[in-house]
Amino acid sequence: MYEVTVHADVLALLPDPATARICLDVAEDAARAVCGTMAAAHVGADPVRMIAAPEEIDLQMLRDLDEGSPAQRLERVTSAFEDWKQAKSDRERLLLDDCRGDLNRCVTSKCHEAALVVAPCHGNMDARDAFHDLLFNEHKLVLAPPPGPYRGNLLGHVVIGWKPHDHAQRAVVAARRWLAAADRVTVVCVNDKPDGSYQFTARELFDQLGLKSDVVAIDSGSRSVAEAILDFARSANATCLLIGAFKHGYFLELLLGRITRHLLSHAALPLMMKH
Repeated sequence: MYEVTVHADVLALLPDPATARICLDVAEDAARAVCGTMAAAHVGADPVRMIAAPEEIDLQMLRDLDEGSPAQRLERVTSAFEDWKQAKSDRERLLLDDCRGDLNRCVTSKCHEAALVVAPCHGNMDARDAFHDLLFNEHKLVLAPPPGPYRGNLLGHVVIGWKPHDHAQRAVVAARRWLAAADRVTVVCVNDKPDGSYQFTARELFDQLGLKSDVVAIDSGSRSVAEAILDFARSANATCLLIGAFKHGYFLELLLGRITRHLLSHAALPLMMKH
């Protein structure tokens, strides 16, 4: 199931040593669920190999004080990768790719062909910048591991936060292979319109895609929409959450503290998304 980066169905992108192992675990489950191939790659900004404004290069060099040099960061990711690889004999063929220099170029070169990229949404500067690039420049389907322990069974019960918007539809279409492989899929419509249009559009899309799902409507009450989704996911024993990410764009949502930002900060389960 393992493949070189450019041909893999699922790529574990490893910019941060602290999250390397959990990214690998989630990526392995995601690849096996669809009988696909998996690859792993480290990416990192390296001012020596960058063509950028002096201010940007100075900022990257300041990182060395807190995060170590680019070579040291790669060394720590490689160590985490090798420890993970040795835990199971069937991982023997998996190799770690590496790209350092301009981070945008590295993300593009390593992730361009992957159908799904597993990458952390928090962590060091490389992790945060790569996550932004994946969503807004590469428009990839991204799977962010939870901040805490990963309990496995990735596709046991996928819960989808649904509104009839383009970004939500794109996320479902991009995730079709994984939704088809899931044991159970529930589409949750928060604060549906009186005519039930949220539920209608969800059922229509899933019928068009040939996917099975339960479609339910809930009222958020005094909670935010994001809190309602998380409460539902917990009560339904969800194992993965799928959303259309950042309807209004990354920087506006950072200012307004809207749904995607809240879910990224508070979800205790893997979060699959696409802008």
